[in-house]
Amino acid sequence: MGEHHDFTGEYVDGMTPYAGIPTFGGFPHVAWQELTSNAADVAVLGVPYDNSAANRPGCRFGPRALRSQAFTPGYHHLPLGVDITEWLSVVDAGDVHCPHGLTDISQTNARLAARRVASSVPFSVFLGGDHSITWPTAAAVAETYGWGEIGLIHFDAHADAATHLDGNLASHATPMRHLLESGALKEGHFEQIGLRGYWPPPEDFEFVASQGGRWFLIEDVRESGIDVVLDSVIDRMVANCSAVYLSVDIDVLDPSHAPGTGTPEPGGMSPIDLLHAVRRIALETPLVALDVMEVSPPFDHADVTVNNAHRVVFETLAALAYKKRHLAGGAPHLPGRSVPVVRHPPTVPLP
Repeated sequence: MGEHHDFTGEYVDGMTPYAGIPTFGGFPHVAWQELTSNAADVAVLGVPYDNSAANRPGCRFGPRALRSQAFTPGYHHLPLGVDITEWLSVVDAGDVHCPHGLTDISQTNARLAARRVASSVPFSVFLGGDHSITWPTAAAVAETYGWGEIGLIHFDAHADAATHLDGNLASHATPMRHLLESGALKEGHFEQIGLRGYWPPPEDFEFVASQGGRWFLIEDVRESGIDVVLDSVIDRMVANCSAVYLSVDIDVLDPSHAPGTGTPEPGGMSPIDLLHAVRRIALETPLVALDVMEVSPPFDHADVTVNNAHRVVFETLAALAYKKRHLAGGAPHLPGRSVPVVRHPPTVPLP
């Protein structure tokens, strides 16, 4: 200002979704190495690894894009009538170190970091990264909650239960086989929704069936409706499992809704059905962990994939907040409405 123009004023502070140092959802950063018991209700851990992507790479940039590019308009979930931040403390725990080309180190680091997160907070969120990462993260959750005691609900276009892909035993096509063969998931503890397309071959489904796993093709969802499928899946999870892990490959969505992914497969789910499904699973099962995988920002358009993946996480957090408020005797804010919450398991497991 010039010498003849005195300036007065006060700085007005605030937060906008397009400014500041990006963390997931604008939540505070606490490095996963620094997490202590009950440090928060939820911790979000990025696993920027895509060495095992078979087609289009780029999902190593997924965690960063979910922090910097996703639009976070607020925290009040309209259908549930709950503010996430009123009932949950959430922290961004940073990223796992995944050196390029070093699969063993990356997978070991992911498992150790995921174990620290799962043992420190009641709910863990893992952001991929390609789907091979679910092997170490789900194994870490199983170690925390009981080997063979957790269940896994898997949304994907592909079964990801191959023995290998092009000789790669740690491919993004193999994590579910490793979890089943290791005993981390036992019979009656594995459900898949949204499968379609031209891969894998019949022997992979024979393996899943031999382990007591079940699948629902996208045709089952189309013909029966998502709620009929969810009723069956949730009943089995609640009956058989003390804790549930939810794994969402973003390619379960139709490529019109998720172009930014490595192996797009036409004919997929719509965001409204996926978000509804995630919400119900979080409300009605003993959910303890979520991963969202295969978001590849270089192939995205207008952040469509990034925002759909971001909302999968927020939908889960809103349901957890609703459940916590419900247990405290609270009621929904307008325009929300009451919905069912976690069920009591029946006395006998379901086959």
